[in-house]
Amino acid sequence: MDVSVIIVSWNTRDILRTCLQSVYEQTEGITFEVIVVDNASSDGSAEMVEREFEQARMIKNTENRGFAAANNQGAEIARGRYLLLLNSDTIVLDNAIGKTVKFADEYSEAGVVGCRVLNPDRTLQPTGFMFPSALNMLLAASYLYKLFPRHKFFGREQMTCWGRDDVREVDVVTGCFMLARREAIEQVGMMDESFFMYGEETDWCWRFKKAGWQNLFYPGAEIIHLGGQSTRQVKPQMILQLKAGLLRFIRKHRTARSYATACFLTSAWFGLRVIPWLLAGVLGIGERRNAWLTAKTYATGVVKSFGGYKALSVRT
Repeated sequence: MDVSVIIVSWNTRDILRTCLQSVYEQTEGITFEVIVVDNASSDGSAEMVEREFEQARMIKNTENRGFAAANNQGAEIARGRYLLLLNSDTIVLDNAIGKTVKFADEYSEAGVVGCRVLNPDRTLQPTGFMFPSALNMLLAASYLYKLFPRHKFFGREQMTCWGRDDVREVDVVTGCFMLARREAIEQVGMMDESFFMYGEETDWCWRFKKAGWQNLFYPGAEIIHLGGQSTRQVKPQMILQLKAGLLRFIRKHRTARSYATACFLTSAWFGLRVIPWLLAGVLGIGERRNAWLTAKTYATGVVKSFGGYKALSVRT
């Protein structure tokens, strides 16, 4: 088996159907299997897969185990030379999986490979970034990379100077499409399940790189990524969880001083956003209820950031 496609789903029935259709219709020239891991969906996602995609292998969880743990479940039964972690809110284009497998076969030093990712309107969705650090967090929080997108220093974390149009080694391959080599996984181990959601692919890429493997971006294959279809259902909690994953990574791989700095910067990031959303709620700009809820979430983040990633972590 060339590749095992592992798709983790949580209440994304309709877009999951589209994703699976694209995998089966747009993959050729390789042998593959599809493994769907359902994290206790309540929208009939698992039943839809069993009814409409009988060839897919199915794992049904009775609780939401998170992204890392669910992917590990799929990996445990996978038979492929490669494991492709594919988000349920993606659409595979023009044999993207087959092309990426061929590329990985040619680059034996590649531990994990990502492809070119597009928005629904076919504009570029930047993927492939630097590892998190206190400096990169400061630059990201300042939004200077948006004011000066061509500046190499301000845009260093987001790699804003790069058009994603050439093969390049990156720190982090974005988790919506990650083709991982089995030999590399056997060397570094599975995903760290202490990351419930967000940060797990960054941690995995760090471990691949430290073990001597390359994390490569390949522009010759493309997918569409809708983005945030599961997390938008619990958006306030996921804002906290996103920052928790970031702090968890820094706590695990950086110095204690970097971690303390990151906690302070995270609190500042939340704090800068409280007042605008409070004003939006008072003035009735947009949806007032959403403005108040967002302000409350950011205020919670201000306080909890000082307690580190454990204080920010949310389970859904």
